Amino acid sequence: MLASMSIAVPRRILPVIVLSQFAGTSLWFAVNAVMPDLNRAWGMPVATVGMLTSAVQLGFVAGTLVFALLMLADRFPPPRVFLVCSLLGAIVNASMLLAQGQLWLLAASRFGVGILLAGIYPVGMKIAASWYREKLGAVMGVLIGALVLGTALPHGLRALAGESAGDLGSLPGHAPWQAVVIGVSLLAALGGLATALLVPANPKAVRGARITPAALGLIWTDRKLRASVFGYFGHMWELYAFIVLVPLVLATRLNGSAVSAAAFCAIGAGFIGCVGGGLMVRRWGSARVAYVQLATSAACCVASPLMLEAPVPVFIGWLLLWGATVAGDSPQFSTLTAQNAPPAVVGSVLTFTNCIGFAISVVSIELFVRAAQAWPLGQVLPLLAVGPALGLWMLSPLLRERRN
Repeated sequence: MLASMSIAVPRRILPVIVLSQFAGTSLWFAVNAVMPDLNRAWGMPVATVGMLTSAVQLGFVAGTLVFALLMLADRFPPPRVFLVCSLLGAIVNASMLLAQGQLWLLAASRFGVGILLAGIYPVGMKIAASWYREKLGAVMGVLIGALVLGTALPHGLRALAGESAGDLGSLPGHAPWQAVVIGVSLLAALGGLATALLVPANPKAVRGARITPAALGLIWTDRKLRASVFGYFGHMWELYAFIVLVPLVLATRLNGSAVSAAAFCAIGAGFIGCVGGGLMVRRWGSARVAYVQLATSAACCVASPLMLEAPVPVFIGWLLLWGATVAGDSPQFSTLTAQNAPPAVVGSVLTFTNCIGFAISVVSIELFVRAAQAWPLGQVLPLLAVGPALGLWMLSPLLRERRN
């Protein structure tokens, strides 16, 4: 009788995981937030941000495959894996301070951070899923929202450093960007410690199945699965390119720490999109929520030539709406893929889908960062809509099925 009873979920579990995800994923775009400072200190061209971001993405793809193939989060307690990766990620992130303008060292540091993020973001999701199987859609919204806020955090820290420093940045030896890097590393380490100390592994968690290459075929041959996966691919074409380009877009209208503060708000608006979308799922369903948000972000891409010339309040409102919707559909695509994949290969499907999606993001980041250096943003940004347009087309069968 006692053995069949479900384990009560301690109230602290979800808040701690959310805060730890927020802290750990702040490592993701730490270098992007301080790129203007690196331009001045080390003479790095603006286009370098694309290469460094791609290094993180490629590291994450490689790390995800290694973690999945070795089943590290099944062989060892997931909170311990989360702790080790958070501590190592903090150290590797801080190592960028030693690069001293050497691009290969900086790129290697970012690649290493990407590998270790594979033990933070997916493992945090695994821990949450083991405790909240029945409320996974809503929990995913909060967790991915925390990831989005973590992504935005370095911009917020740089804005605070710039405002608190005032004119100190011009004094010899004063480099507030280094404080941002160290602050992000400390936060990630604290997130790992919080999870290890306050979030136990669920003793009834189901052990993951081994990765099977056959799942790759299902992504294309299974109609429902194909719809959700390729919708996600279209979303990934836009998402990370948007995150990288936001500071460049804002720099056309704002200056100094205002750019970092506005970038934090625009990217962080995705938290509202993720959580709000999770709340709407019960009424609309994941497919419709993902479709509406993907369509809205595509419209923001198309409207960019007009919005770049709009009054500042309209310009900022456009970026906030874009930021909320470009990330807000992420939890629903993950939920749809998990629901549509055969239960025996859910882990394999999610692993391959994430890896392909992040590989797509590498291509789009490289293309759009280079394009933004060669052509006006008003000509470049509308092309981000290509991915969402294809995603909407692929996702539409799930909407028709729901109506029927």
